[in-house]
Amino acid sequence: MARRRTLRPDEADLWHAVARTARALHSNGEAVLHGKDEPKLTATLPVKDPVTPSLPVFRLGEKARGNPGHKLAPSLPQALADAPVQMDAKAYGRMTRGKLLPEARIDLHGLTLAEAHPELNRFILGTHAQGFRLVLVITGKGKAKPDHGPIPLRIGALRHQVPQWLRLPPLGPLVLQVAEAHVRHGGAGAYYVYLRRGRQS
Repeated sequence: MARRRTLRPDEADLWHAVARTARALHSNGEAVLHGKDEPKLTATLPVKDPVTPSLPVFRLGEKARGNPGHKLAPSLPQALADAPVQMDAKAYGRMTRGKLLPEARIDLHGLTLAEAHPELNRFILGTHAQGFRLVLVITGKGKAKPDHGPIPLRIGALRHQVPQWLRLPPLGPLVLQVAEAHVRHGGAGAYYVYLRRGRQS
């Protein structure tokens, strides 16, 4: 084993100059750097404060307080009422107040979806060909049925499906406006369907 020798004065000065600029990497670095017998040297370099993150303080649940909750899809009457008015505004107001008399009507109440769809197509295509503008489609409000599943059932399958059919081909290009009927014409169980003008030949 090699014998340790004492440092000459010039070597000791050099060692102390280097030790002043060195920083310990580990918790026991000071002992390794200075040795057990030598006194610890303090660095003369200015010590910087630890950098604090600039993130705002977060409290658990603070974002949830301002959250109004889940946005539910609008109800069918609300969706129809919020739809943009495509027809004349005065005529639309008179129609929704029940002041315009429908020129024709069809009662789909009691039919299945498979039976009602072709009947609705036939009715709208026929009335449009005759030049009618306002027709009434009666769907009924639907009956509440026992709900045994985890997903709630919609009441009134026809009531929910008819507006979809009126937006799709072949009826969509013929329909200008759909609105829930006034109570004197069936209320929530019927729809006003305002048709576009037919092409003059």
